[in-house]
Amino acid sequence: MTFAGRRVLVTGGGSGAGADLALGFARAGAAEVVICGRRVEALAATAAQHPSIRALPCDVSDEASVAGLFAAAGRCDIVIANAGQADSALMARTTLAQWNAMLAVNLTGVFLTFREGLRQFDDWGRLVAIASTAGLKGYAKVAPYAAAKHGVMGLVRSLALEVAREPVTVNAICPGFLDTDMTENSIRVIAEKTGRSPEQARAALEGISPQNRLYRPDEVTSAALWLCGPGSEGVNGQAITIAGGEI
Repeated sequence: MTFAGRRVLVTGGGSGAGADLALGFARAGAAEVVICGRRVEALAATAAQHPSIRALPCDVSDEASVAGLFAAAGRCDIVIANAGQADSALMARTTLAQWNAMLAVNLTGVFLTFREGLRQFDDWGRLVAIASTAGLKGYAKVAPYAAAKHGVMGLVRSLALEVAREPVTVNAICPGFLDTDMTENSIRVIAEKTGRSPEQARAALEGISPQNRLYRPDEVTSAALWLCGPGSEGVNGQAITIAGGEI
């Protein structure tokens, strides 16, 4: 599989799945991989790992920032909306600010990224959202996050029908808990709020998976490479789960 001549854009590319996606497409021969995010140092660290990766700052929840990102990046063939943020609280204790923050990054950010990506496609394009199993089922104490991810799935399925007669596909990848810094932060929060040790908190998250593990970022990258490569033209409007049989 080669992506020679293709430019790929990955939001939230400074760490975790985003960094792995950027490196995966760069190593697969993409002409250029543009990564973006708000943490400049993290972006620079990822870009330093491969000469085909270029970093640009962007706040995906800001319309002007996303428009500026695509203007600076140049025409992209593959757009991966990976940027995300997690938070947890009982609904009764969830503030409006927490709710708005979850929707701004996890849903509005995908909308703005997909809209700009679609506008600049030329004859061919791939849109991929890195969603979550929380977009397909509920989890306690993360209602705003799950609501945003469910919204992403509605966006993916609807947009897929709009572009179905064009050489463009729109899909989502829905992993369970990934072995990333975001999950490590969740483990710390669980430990602080419940009095469990970090090891016990991690085991609790691993236990959600029928395979009793966290999933690797490279599993997400492999799915994305397939969705954007030859032979997947008929896959459109789908949720590709990486969840060990949980869903």
